[in-house]
Amino acid sequence: MIQIMGIDREVYTAGCDEAGRGCLAGPVYAAAVIFPEGYHHAEITDSKKLTANKRERLVHDIERDALAWGIGVADAEEIDRINVLQASITAMHRALDALKLQPGFIMVDGNRFRGYRDIPHTCYIGGDALHLPISAASILAKVYRDHYMEKISAEYPSYGWISNKGYPTPAHIRAVRSLGLTPYHRKTFRTDHQLSMIFE
Repeated sequence: MIQIMGIDREVYTAGCDEAGRGCLAGPVYAAAVIFPEGYHHAEITDSKKLTANKRERLVHDIERDALAWGIGVADAEEIDRINVLQASITAMHRALDALKLQPGFIMVDGNRFRGYRDIPHTCYIGGDALHLPISAASILAKVYRDHYMEKISAEYPSYGWISNKGYPTPAHIRAVRSLGLTPYHRKTFRTDHQLSMIFE
């Protein structure tokens, strides 16, 4: 609690994280989560440490228990236009926009962020494993993005998005080499030296 002009005001802390930055195809998803003060959940941690089934179950708990949560998206065209880092930050801003409560402080996973509405923020490297609101945001972003990739996989089944979710697996790279790009693919990943072999 803080006091503003003699009135006690609660300062809500929002955790933010994104999913899909390292993909060849699909959007970046981001989430923002505000929990009640003192909230604890023994199973919520970095989404990468959880099975898909566990993430699905935890989404229910997060959405039930959070004071507010929001999802933001930046699609492949936007990623190509402003670069994946800026698109990731933009998606996080959109997730914050979607919150029904305005936070007084923002915790962000990683080491880069662009200020949001003059609200103080701190970046935490590995924050998705350290801070509960960021962990919860990582789970929501991952699950919502996975659902989207599974949905669009029906349009382009040969790329294996149902399983690889757009990440650069060997099978996905082979499909791009042989079939070319879809409208969901990011064009600017060609500049990544590690993936240049796709277009050799």
